[in-house]
Amino acid sequence: MTALPRVTNSNASLSLVSEKLGTLIEKAHRPIRITHIITGLNLGGAEMMLYKVLLQMNRDAFQAEVISLREMGALGEKIAKLGIPVRTLNMRPGVPDPRALWRLVRILKRQSPDLIQSWMYHANLMGGIAAKLAGNIPIVWGIHHSNFDPKKSKRQTVWTMKAGALLSSRVPREIICCGEVPKRVHIEMGYDAKKTVAIPNGFDLTKFHPDPQARTSVRQELNIPVNAPLVGLIARYHPKKDHHTFVQAAELLHRTQPDVFFLLCGTDISAANKELVAWIRAAGIEDRCRLLGIREDMPRITAALDVATSVSSYGEGFPIVMGEAMACGVPCVVTDVGDSAHLVGTTGLVVPPQDPLKLSQAWRCLLQLDRETKSRLGRDARHRIADNFSLPIIVSRYEQVYHRVAGVFV
Repeated sequence: MTALPRVTNSNASLSLVSEKLGTLIEKAHRPIRITHIITGLNLGGAEMMLYKVLLQMNRDAFQAEVISLREMGALGEKIAKLGIPVRTLNMRPGVPDPRALWRLVRILKRQSPDLIQSWMYHANLMGGIAAKLAGNIPIVWGIHHSNFDPKKSKRQTVWTMKAGALLSSRVPREIICCGEVPKRVHIEMGYDAKKTVAIPNGFDLTKFHPDPQARTSVRQELNIPVNAPLVGLIARYHPKKDHHTFVQAAELLHRTQPDVFFLLCGTDISAANKELVAWIRAAGIEDRCRLLGIREDMPRITAALDVATSVSSYGEGFPIVMGEAMACGVPCVVTDVGDSAHLVGTTGLVVPPQDPLKLSQAWRCLLQLDRETKSRLGRDARHRIADNFSLPIIVSRYEQVYHRVAGVFV
């Protein structure tokens, strides 16, 4: 809590004490005003976590607005429907724009929030600079990456991450990492350990839950036999998501279990993706793959799977889609990247990244389990989410950080 000045006999000191007390009392009796700054609002893990925090946050205690450095995106529209103001700076990816920075500074000066929460490297850096220029507004940084591969990352992203490490001791009040592994990795990169806390992603168990009807309806929709095993990868098309390894593993599994189908879903996952389609065609599994693109019925799609998988080769922080699958009672196979192994615990299997053979073997292991064992794994997975990562628990931890940084305690 903000320390009050020592009282002396002077009227000036008494006036200062009174003013500061008045400010603290006023803060305690009105919502804390938070401006969320995020790189963009298309579908992604950090973006979805922002949406979930806004959806679940106590509106009586917090008043939010969102600023996207880039586009409005699909999530921006959903946030706006919650009654939360959304602004866009329409910056172009990879192009520094000083005018956008000054526009952001002017917005922050005009809005005068109690604190800023930024999400991801670029928003952390730009939001941190703008917060200082707008009157030293307290800012909380958000990090949603784990291991960082400079060879596979854009040069601007590498510079931004390194700049964040250099400024971390002076700019943010606190730094929220989306898991213990991202926290450890970024401290090793030079981020201030004293300011860094781990808050994992949270999951809505009322929205994502076991749904036996989804198994039948999704298979009918996709022209898949009702009893056919279905392995799913829900991820946008990006090098770190490693769709190539998924296709290679699918080819290996197809050789021994030709009845298995593969479902891929996310941004740029469609027949228009020539690279992905070429891999699938070369693997000889074109008739066994379903490319769904972006879907609005993800709880239904997820609940239809027999096995959900994450094959990220780097950069994964805390995979939201795996937690959603676990909430649906679907066993998972994940690569040992970020906090993926911690998330699944003993309810699924963990394999090394970029290893198609071990990935296919893990899928086969889960698919060949008897019905009772599969059901038990599914129940255990859902219970693990409920006990450790349910959305109300996680949002409460965000709220505690905001109260602490704003100097308001409840």
